[in-house]
Amino acid sequence: MNRENDGAPAPKKVKNNHKTLEYAVKTGILAAIATVLMFLEFPLSFLAPPFYKLDFSDLAAMLGAFALGPLAGVIIELIKNLLHILFVGTSTAYVGELANFVTGCFLVVPAALIYKRKKSRKTALIGMSAGTLSLCLVGAALNGLVLIPFYSKLYNLPLDSIIGMGSAIFPAVHDVWSLVFLCVVPFNLIKGVADSAVTFILYKHLSPILHVKEPKNPEQQGK
Repeated sequence: MNRENDGAPAPKKVKNNHKTLEYAVKTGILAAIATVLMFLEFPLSFLAPPFYKLDFSDLAAMLGAFALGPLAGVIIELIKNLLHILFVGTSTAYVGELANFVTGCFLVVPAALIYKRKKSRKTALIGMSAGTLSLCLVGAALNGLVLIPFYSKLYNLPLDSIIGMGSAIFPAVHDVWSLVFLCVVPFNLIKGVADSAVTFILYKHLSPILHVKEPKNPEQQGK
């Protein structure tokens, strides 16, 4: 029996603990950045009614998903919405935050899954394009079937008033679905393209910092 290692953690276990801790810390930092970015929102009044506001919080989730894996992207999306509720509360009975979480995941997860298969600029672009398309489709369904009717009831605002906000921008808007396809889909397209473009520019510069590194063996430390 080798008594030299009695009571000492196995090197593999130490390595795994180190990697788990680093993963958790980096995911938490990115979630905090996403939360801050979520506060920096602004409307695109030339494109959609003013209650649709653009922010870059999904950028932090996409960077995390590319560097740490799709699950990290989901965790970041979840934490940022929980923190937003904690600090600000909810004015939508949590439906808005749930929708933000779902649409964010549909942007980030397809992009990260495709990029994970073969890490290259080409697959990154393909993944982010797939994520943007997914965001537009899911966002359209959520808004048309759930969000717009829900907000109408929640704020006691007639659907015609919401549709009127859209028709003031695009005269062709005459019902919920024309509002969705003429205002919401282009809004989400811009959101997905903007997040993807900034990710594409920043990721290679930040990836050495964001990746979880293999810890050195005890024999290598100090060399």
